This record gives sequence, structure tokens and C-alpha cells, in this order.
Amino acid sequence: MVSKKAQNNLFYLVPIIAFLAIVWWLMKDPTSKFSESLPGLDKRGAADSVLEVVDIGKLFETSSTTFTEMSESWTRFRGADYDNISKSPVKLKDKFGAAGPQVKWSLQLGEGHSGAAIYKGLVYLLDYNEKEKADFLRCISLADGKELWRRGYHVSIKRNHGMSRTIPAITDKYILSMGPRCHVMCLDRATGNFRWGIDVAREYMTEIPFWYTGQCPMIDNDVAVIATGGKALMIGVSCETGKKLWETPNPEGWKMSHSSIMPFTFGGRKMYVYSAIGGLVGVAADGAEVGKVLWKAPAWNHSVIAPSPVCMPDGKIFMTAGYGAGGMMLQLKANGGNFTIDVLQEYLPRFGLACEQQTPVFWQGHLFGVLPKDAGSLRNQFVCVDPSDVKKMVWSSGPTARFGLGPFFIADNKFFILDDEGTLTIIKPSISKYIQLDQVKVIQDGADAWAPLAIANGYLLLRDSKTMVCINMNL
Repeated sequence: MVSKKAQNNLFYLVPIIAFLAIVWWLMKDPTSKFSESLPGLDKRGAADSVLEVVDIGKLFETSSTTFTEMSESWTRFRGADYDNISKSPVKLKDKFGAAGPQVKWSLQLGEGHSGAAIYKGLVYLLDYNEKEKADFLRCISLADGKELWRRGYHVSIKRNHGMSRTIPAITDKYILSMGPRCHVMCLDRATGNFRWGIDVAREYMTEIPFWYTGQCPMIDNDVAVIATGGKALMIGVSCETGKKLWETPNPEGWKMSHSSIMPFTFGGRKMYVYSAIGGLVGVAADGAEVGKVLWKAPAWNHSVIAPSPVCMPDGKIFMTAGYGAGGMMLQLKANGGNFTIDVLQEYLPRFGLACEQQTPVFWQGHLFGVLPKDAGSLRNQFVCVDPSDVKKMVWSSGPTARFGLGPFFIADNKFFILDDEGTLTIIKPSISKYIQLDQVKVIQDGADAWAPLAIANGYLLLRDSKTMVCINMNL
């Protein structure tokens, strides 16, 4: 028989053991014994040895000419200023209330992670149609989700963790897309009329990245800027004529990554900063030296790189990637017309800010991002760090607020974060603590909701692997 004293001890001991077990579970890194899953080991996603001949722009279908013109645009990957911060004065909801989100429309898509660009009431989206075996650049009404036209080309693509992954670039005159197998297409924005196309893999002997192309193309002063890899590192092409204007040599044979080119002005020079498979590079973006390499940082070299460089006003450049790459902070310095770049910090993902797919946001002198699955006890949490020491967390969202690989951006001084399964969280940006305002499921049965967000006139566009939804966030 158990004594009364022993019973009393058990009465107090059991909850203590339970509490310690919960703490252990929350702090334990479930990936500590995992071996690194490197791309290519499953022999999927590598470029085919024989490339099919593709008639870029051949297909064209029209459905309607009617849409509601609006005043705002989201013209490219990460928005007009490449910082993922909307400058719109439109006031947005910070709580959904009992009625939940107001879904204006939803659209079934081919499996993928391509996000939208928006121009004054028109949505542009690259989508793969498995039935027709074709890439299509689709033009859709923002107000009601009805398609106006689509332009595309036949190309064989096998499902490989999704297919389309990129966001078009738009100006008033042109729209530029880049398909899963590196087909670049330039159209007249308003009509969808075909201007020119480039089969980058065929023309530049480019190795198509694992899981297909993730690089979002750029239009800069009516010049299409593409990081090709292969025979050239980067090229500039006239949107008007399709004529190649400049080409950056690639003597080291650096390869195309999933990362996108970021423009950066520093030390009196405008440059294109790109994270290739091989290293980080700054290429002159204007003047007589356009296309010339200004500096290189071969120290940053990983097999899979999805996030883009984050360039800060003081010359700091932050790079991160998944698959155990972690993060690196570099310092660019200008001296006359020359540049040097030094590594300030480099570390594994469990020791500082790192992201697997999404590019961190720089706001009020701080960096914000979602940590990868191999970040130890902080895995998948939303965090804030000071760029002076990206290994030290200013704050984290906590063990009950994890977000997978989902996208995030700032609009109306609010962070919007979408998790893998289609739950949208609104938080108040802060450099002192995590402040959650609301959270709601916006995509039912959502899966792999990784595509970057877009917003214009208070209409928020988001998607999972197969469905895009438009939510009215206006007050």
C-alpha cells in the first residue's frame, strides 16, 4: 500500500513532470537527427539533355475586354521598390470579425507557386496548363477574377513540387515572363500582342534549376534584365525590339539559381546584385560600363538558393538559403570607382536569421523573416533581428506561432503572413516584440501556400499550390 506521504509527493510530482515534458517538446529540434536532403539525389528536376524546340508566344486566346480600371499597381516581384512594402495610402483591416474574410473570387490554377503582378485593375499570372501542356501568361480582372486573355506556348513539364514559380514584370507598355524551363516572353501589356521570346536554356546553354525556374524577371528602363548562367552571367535586352544590348561574361561558369536580381545604388553606382550558384555578384546597371562586373563574393556558394539579396543603405548585404546554408552578412565598401566586399557573419540556420524560400523584409533598420525547419527550437517562427548582429534575435513569434515556408509582406503598416496551409496572420510591425492582431483561414484545404503576395487598391492576392483567392481588405 502506498503511504499518504508518497501519495502527496506523487500529487505534486506528476504536474511538474508533465510541465517539464511540455517544455522539452517545445524546445526540441525534431530535425536534429535528420540527414540533409540535397536536391538532385532523387534525380528529379535536372535539365533534360535534349531540349525541345518551343515556339514562344504561339498560343493566344481572348475571352473578354471588360474590366474595372483601378488606380494602383503591384508591378513585379516584391513590389515597385523591390522591398515587399506597399506604399499605398489605402487603409486595410487588421481584424476580420465573426464574418471572416471577404473573398471576392477564387481561381483554380495549375500546380505551382507563381505569384501575381497587378497593373491598374488587371492581374497578370504565369500558369501551366497540364491538359494543353502549355505555359500561359494570363490576364485577369482584379475586380471579379474573369480572364481577358492568355498568351503562351507548348512545352513539356513534369510535376516536380509544382511547376510555375515566377512573377511577371510589368510596365505601362510591356510585360515580361519567365517560364519553368527558362522561356522568356515579352508582350505588349495592354493587348497581349507578342513582341519577342528567348529560350534561355537553349541559347545560353543554361542548366535549368532543380524544381524549375524560380527567378522573377526584371524590367529596368524598358530593358529586360535576365540572369542566364551558362554562356553569360547576365544579359540586358530591349523590350521594344528584343535586341541584346549587353552581356556579362561568365568565366567561372556560375549557374542560374532560384534567386532574383535586385537593383542597388551604392557608392554613386547603380548595380544589379544577384546570388548565382557560384557566388554573389554586383553588375554595373547603367552608363558605359553597363553589364560589367563591379565586385564578386564567391564565398557565398550553395546548391539551392531561393531568397534574393537584401541590400541595405549602409552597404550591408544579407544572403540566406535553405538546405542547411544558413545566412551570411556582407559589407560592401566603395572607394572611388572601386568596390570591395567582406564577410561580417556566416553561420548555420540554428544560429541566426535564415530563410528557406522567402526573402527577408528590411524595415526600420531591422530584418524580419521566417526561420527554416532546421533552425532548432525556433524553427518556422517569425523573427526580428538587428543587421549589426543577425545571430541575435530581437524577438521571435513563439512556439505557438509557426509559419512554414509561407510568404510575408507589409501593407498599411501591417505584416501579412501566410502559412503553408492557407492561414493568414496579421501582425503589427515592431522592433521590440511580436504583436499579433488577427489570424484566419483564407484557403480551405490549403497546401504549399508559398507564392509571394500582391496587393493593389486593398485587394489582396494569395494562393496555395492550386488555388488563388482575392480578398477585399478595405475597411
